[in-house]
Amino acid sequence: MSGNTITLDGKTVEFAEGETLYDVARRHGDTVPTLCYDDRLEAFGACRLCVVEVEGSANPVASCTTTATPGMVVRTRTEALEKHRKTLMELVVSENPSGARIDPLRGMASQELAHLAVRYEADGSRFQGKQSGRSHTSDPNPMILRDYDHCISCYRCVRVCAEQEGDYAISVANRGFHTQITTEFGGFLEDSACTFCGQCVQTCPTGALGDKRSMQHQDTPGEVERTRSICPYCGVGCSVDILTKGETVVGVHPAMDGPANEGALCVKGQFGWDWVQHRDRLRTPLVRKDGKFVEATWDEALDRVAEGFAAVREKHGRHAIYAVASGRAPHESAYSVQKFIRAGFQTNQVDNCSRA
Repeated sequence: MSGNTITLDGKTVEFAEGETLYDVARRHGDTVPTLCYDDRLEAFGACRLCVVEVEGSANPVASCTTTATPGMVVRTRTEALEKHRKTLMELVVSENPSGARIDPLRGMASQELAHLAVRYEADGSRFQGKQSGRSHTSDPNPMILRDYDHCISCYRCVRVCAEQEGDYAISVANRGFHTQITTEFGGFLEDSACTFCGQCVQTCPTGALGDKRSMQHQDTPGEVERTRSICPYCGVGCSVDILTKGETVVGVHPAMDGPANEGALCVKGQFGWDWVQHRDRLRTPLVRKDGKFVEATWDEALDRVAEGFAAVREKHGRHAIYAVASGRAPHESAYSVQKFIRAGFQTNQVDNCSRA
């Protein structure tokens, strides 16, 4: 810390150079509400839920866009601020026909609006009227639901697509109640610049964007549990949170604190998980007997493999055996392959499909 201090809700606290009032408040345990904020994005200041009172300012200021300066006296929760936030939440929820109740399997942030609606007892009835957004549920892509009836125009999806992914696949069209999140010419996602990374789904605070594959498990019994793991598709080592209900995988979320990916995933890491319990997946080894594949135990299968390698080496010599590792496999797998060939057969005949 720099030694600079402000007074935050009656307490003297330190702040680092460049920190916003929102950063300082959150670091000291203050739950300042927000709907348009995402750690990975430039502060937007659009939802106005995070406004705070600063002594000397005529009006409340957005804490996410206001930089802390020495000597500031800041109040984050007063009767006037809470009344202001409740009114804003009533306005926001009035546009959401579901009453802000969205299944958490839609996406990582999909419950943010619902939680704030409960916190401020906002059911949308105070400002009932016209609604904005028009769902694009006819989009044929198998991964992302575009349920824009639940959109509140926070623009987080548009901004993460541009600022984090650099794809600019979606944008904002029109104004007021006609505001719409859309692709170029209002087309399908698969015809746009979308790479199906799923970042828009995971930043959406209302569930207007959803993971279609996860939503298929809404009725799967059990509570959703999270297990931190590493994506198995390539050697980058992206951190993921695997969602399960009992023994069933029901989704994958990117780990925002993952050192390799910092909340990002590719289309495979985000959506390529349903093969785990696919009905066509082999669950036991198969060996050929009388020209047909039949189920076998692991011991039998491994013995058959070992006998095959030994027979080839005996008949043709050790240089008749080689291995090609996958460039998409984790580092541990690549190490195991080269160790198997070099230590097991005393040959350096091992290559990699992405060597060039």
